[in-house]
Amino acid sequence: MSIDFEHVLGASPNPYVILDTDLVIVWMNDAYLRATMRGRGDLAGQKMFDAFPSEEGSESHQLLKSSLDRVLKTGEPDELALIRYDIENLDGSTDARYWSATHTPIHEGGQLRYILQHTVDVTEVEKLRQHKDAMGIFRRAKSVQDENRTLRDETRRLLALFHQAPGFTAVLMGTEHRFAMANEAYRELVGRADVVGRTVEEALPEVADQGFIEVLDNVYRTGEPYFGRREEVFLVPEGESESRSRFLNFVFQPVLDDDVVRGIIIQGNDVTDEVLSLERQQSLVNELNHRVKNTLAIVQGLAMQSFRTAETERGRVVFEARLRTLATAHNLLTEGFWGAAEVADVVRQSAQATARDALARIDFSGDLVRLPPQTAVSLAMIIHELCTNAMKYGALSNESGSIAIRWHVVENGAKALVFEWKEQGGPAVTPPERPGFGTRLISRGVSDRSTGSAEVAYEPDGLRFSMRAELEAA
Repeated sequence: MSIDFEHVLGASPNPYVILDTDLVIVWMNDAYLRATMRGRGDLAGQKMFDAFPSEEGSESHQLLKSSLDRVLKTGEPDELALIRYDIENLDGSTDARYWSATHTPIHEGGQLRYILQHTVDVTEVEKLRQHKDAMGIFRRAKSVQDENRTLRDETRRLLALFHQAPGFTAVLMGTEHRFAMANEAYRELVGRADVVGRTVEEALPEVADQGFIEVLDNVYRTGEPYFGRREEVFLVPEGESESRSRFLNFVFQPVLDDDVVRGIIIQGNDVTDEVLSLERQQSLVNELNHRVKNTLAIVQGLAMQSFRTAETERGRVVFEARLRTLATAHNLLTEGFWGAAEVADVVRQSAQATARDALARIDFSGDLVRLPPQTAVSLAMIIHELCTNAMKYGALSNESGSIAIRWHVVENGAKALVFEWKEQGGPAVTPPERPGFGTRLISRGVSDRSTGSAEVAYEPDGLRFSMRAELEAA
């Protein structure tokens, strides 16, 4: 059965008019002619705003034009709950008229060709605004219209922000993980523009082969997010045959509706450049470490050649021990890319290198404090000399002695490290008759006298060393 829709609309008691994309009137039914008090020849072929003029900038003109423009821009229907649009009478006078209008797009071959306007004359209802109930109805209608317009505008803004976000973002729905949305950054990352509407396995088979479907299944099943940290992912852009490696920080975040998982949000950043830069830096540091160790080995070889006689054997042993401590401090710093080193690490590793099995009799306790490289090396050398003296003459020279090492930070205008070494349980100690290199090194501390202080006290129950160093100055 074939239906003549032009005949159906023409016979309808409701006013209908059809506009083309230039807003030219191409057809109208008899009900529309009666409502507007015009003849068919007066309207056909005229633009809407020429046939029914209104002052530009007026509310009537803006409301009608904005509604028609939205249909032309979005290809979606638009409604005007209430609009005042005055109509000229046959005698030339003008009546205030109120309308409710719906604008429906008509597509042909996938292109917007026409707009169907359905209008209802609600003038009489509008005049009932003098009644309290009617006033409330119209206020609510206008409020709904304003709210809908605001919601549409906000939705468009949010979608624009979503697509322009610098981090890649995509939304997957259902147990099949079907793409519902994907912003420009995500499309650029995966090298595909047509992911929406397809499952992850269909759109990105190389990702499925790397086990990410199982990860998504687990997030969907448990409702627990999955965090990827510098995770290597291999992607094959559209039109290419070779995969490319990318390092990503990302999260698979479940989307909950009434505590039920409905989908998953993928959000993250491409950190490939950062990871490759760190790898290059690590390679350079390793090369530097290798060369410094070679230099230290050469120095050690020269020392062995220089300290050959029995008289110089003791000096050689001391020199090698100090060299090993310096190498230990160097290793600690290279592990941190020659950045700041923690006091706890410097103290423990330096003490372990010297005290060895006696390390169990040393108690460490202190704040989390980080020192710059030069200061860390100085502290390591001090710990070595203190441990060496304790092993020979102090608390670690017998079986019962012990050492307490404490440090903390104080603030009095500037931050300062307060460090203390206290021995007890060892033999009685006395000041050396003539201070050697080790004693002078300990007494100097880790900074000059203008920014810190150091003190060695030979107390009855054991040696005590205390030091203060301003951290900013250090």
